[in-house]
Amino acid sequence: MAVKFNRFMVMALCATALTPVAAYAQETPEETAASDERRFGAIVVTAQRREENLLDVPLSVSAFSGDLLADLGVQTMDEVAKISPNVTLEVSRGTNNTISAFIRGVGQQDPVSGFEAGVGIYVDDVYLNRPQGAVLEVYDVERIEVLRGPQGTLYGRNTIGGAVKYVTKGLSSDPTFKARGVLGSYGQKDVVASGSVPLAETFRIGGGVGVFTRDGFGENLITGEDNYNKDVLSARLSAEWDVTDSFQLRLAGDYMNDESNARQGHRLIPDLFPPSTYPVLGNVYDNRAGLDVVEQKVEVYGGSLVAEYEVSDTITLKNILAYREDEGTSPIDFDALPVADVDVPGIYTNDQLSNEFQVLYSGDRLNGIVGAYYLDANSSTVFDVLLGTTGALLSLPGLNAQTFGEVSTETWSIFADFTYDLTDQFAISLGGRYTEDKRSSIVLRRTYIGGFSPFFGGPGVPIATTSNFDGSAKFDDFSPRVSLTYKPVENHTLYTTYSQGFKGGSFDPRGQTTAAPDLDQNGTVSPEEVFAFMQFEPEEVDSYEIGWKASTFEGRLQTSLAGFFMDYQNVQIPGSVGIDTNGDGVNDTFTGVTTNAASADLWGVEFEGTAVLGEEMFNESDMLTSALSVGYINAEFNEFIDAFGNDVADQRVFQNTPEWTGSLRLTYDTPFHILQKPGRLTLNTLASYRSKSSQFEVRSPLDQEAYTLVDLGLRWKPDDSRWGFTFTGKNLTDERYKVAGYNFINPVTGAPTLGLEGVLNAYYGDPRTFSIGVDYEF
Repeated sequence: MAVKFNRFMVMALCATALTPVAAYAQETPEETAASDERRFGAIVVTAQRREENLLDVPLSVSAFSGDLLADLGVQTMDEVAKISPNVTLEVSRGTNNTISAFIRGVGQQDPVSGFEAGVGIYVDDVYLNRPQGAVLEVYDVERIEVLRGPQGTLYGRNTIGGAVKYVTKGLSSDPTFKARGVLGSYGQKDVVASGSVPLAETFRIGGGVGVFTRDGFGENLITGEDNYNKDVLSARLSAEWDVTDSFQLRLAGDYMNDESNARQGHRLIPDLFPPSTYPVLGNVYDNRAGLDVVEQKVEVYGGSLVAEYEVSDTITLKNILAYREDEGTSPIDFDALPVADVDVPGIYTNDQLSNEFQVLYSGDRLNGIVGAYYLDANSSTVFDVLLGTTGALLSLPGLNAQTFGEVSTETWSIFADFTYDLTDQFAISLGGRYTEDKRSSIVLRRTYIGGFSPFFGGPGVPIATTSNFDGSAKFDDFSPRVSLTYKPVENHTLYTTYSQGFKGGSFDPRGQTTAAPDLDQNGTVSPEEVFAFMQFEPEEVDSYEIGWKASTFEGRLQTSLAGFFMDYQNVQIPGSVGIDTNGDGVNDTFTGVTTNAASADLWGVEFEGTAVLGEEMFNESDMLTSALSVGYINAEFNEFIDAFGNDVADQRVFQNTPEWTGSLRLTYDTPFHILQKPGRLTLNTLASYRSKSSQFEVRSPLDQEAYTLVDLGLRWKPDDSRWGFTFTGKNLTDERYKVAGYNFINPVTGAPTLGLEGVLNAYYGDPRTFSIGVDYEF
């Protein structure tokens, strides 16, 4: 592993050899000021709900400005994981814009309704209750912050693994306009425009719109459609009103419409049921999926109203009211073949209403927040599972199992977190949160014959009901946090933190009540046993962290080092297993089985650093800087009880949690002439590394071996010009790496555990791409 890790570092250094030797230019006063900013500019974040220098925050936080993300060619939020240690952000299987997020081994892979996210996604302090539509396009963004470890005493929703904060730009008191056009490989065509204008001295409006299109990386050989294409429209509007000098209002709304084709998986095995003969395709982005019952489409919209009132120099009141809604349809062809075997069309709807009230205090030695949070959310899913091949085998016109699952969430909490400076060197932070969650669930499963159900326009006729569940449960928790900070000298911060995280229990909306076991062996499955089978309990984590942050050599070197240990209890293990509903010996549908089967210990180390490697090397204003991140995690189950009551902890691994993650970025900034036109050239090379990782708790062919991605970005901006020109190359070595998949194959016999053709297909990250862009700003 060490050899591979060193190799990716060497590749990044080699890429830097492409750096051009710029023409000499006399440094101007503006360039001198820009150089000072590059060297000494403090990173300001709001991780503790107040503006602070990143070096003073006793938390593990990675922060990336919008300008840096643009220079790196970051287009969607999941790419931030490349430069964040111990973080996984991936597009969920069978989707285009649903996110699977893991931080320090804690997260959620399956985006089905009813599950709380282990990692909270926030847009301007509004928590997104569901992961659908959360692969946000990165434009008009001020910064993105990644907070590692439990978050609850400072944030609206209690999240057990961490949080990702997407912070959009505020509106300027002067008219602004910015536009960017991009052309790239695979027919990429992007247009983004944003701007703002003051309508009065105290009132401003602004907005942005982006159209992102691209041909597919592969092709559906059955329908002729592009696979992995992109067709997204995204827009934001906002207005800011300074009602008085101490009272401000901000109204914001956003909209996203994704009409990209259904993203279908690549089969890793040939079909297993004669007479079909479909060999494995050579291009991992190609497929033969034949399901076209519903179109692939996702529509997301929402709005928020933020009111902020400064009562005094020390007390500020803030209220965040927000509503969000999304609806999507998706044809997921599990077997990725034209035959009707495990064809799953689905419809997903989500809505949420939230309100958060904060009282912020800022004094000479005492700073903190007291807050109350309320969320009312509903999430529902309906999908068919058609096995037409099985129907043909039985001389029936097709068997289909439909599942309707709905989970409603009503939660409220109160939280507080305060930091008191005992001396100029010592500070203590104390926080706590009380949370009360109520979950209500309806699960209705029915078996049809004759094809798809009428819900999806089919002629299917119901013949049996296998689930008819209606239940609710309440969960409550108190989560504390305590942190000690010591500043031995200026620009050095040492801290130790204990925090507790909580993720509420719920019901699996795919559960089948007839599969509930007879726990007391009395020959009858009671309603209490059915309820216990459908429900899963909350999970908790006790997190301990020590860290050191420093800025040395007059800001030329900034480092952050953290070590952590997490005691993870009642780990929720979601899964799907094939079941036989009609007794023909073939599993004709799947049921969700979620248990609190595990406890685990996780410990690791994270390092992040930036350094000025050289100045005035070839002229009087050039600069070479670097950014390095390294994450190591040891994640092991102490106990893992399988469906048969056996402890199989030594046979299970943490999903989506590579042991090593790392990145190295080198940036060279210099004066540079093009066609005798003076300007500044910025070159960024980025190498990001991930060691071997598993898609599930059990090792499978979907596991991904270690890999390295190398990206290159160039930006040239002429002097005294509003124009800028960019070139971006991503995945320059054209790696093929899995990010998700489906597996319903018996690991011992190789036989299908769902359907007849066999389900073992993978979804892959993007191949090598190139793009050029032009931007204009005033």
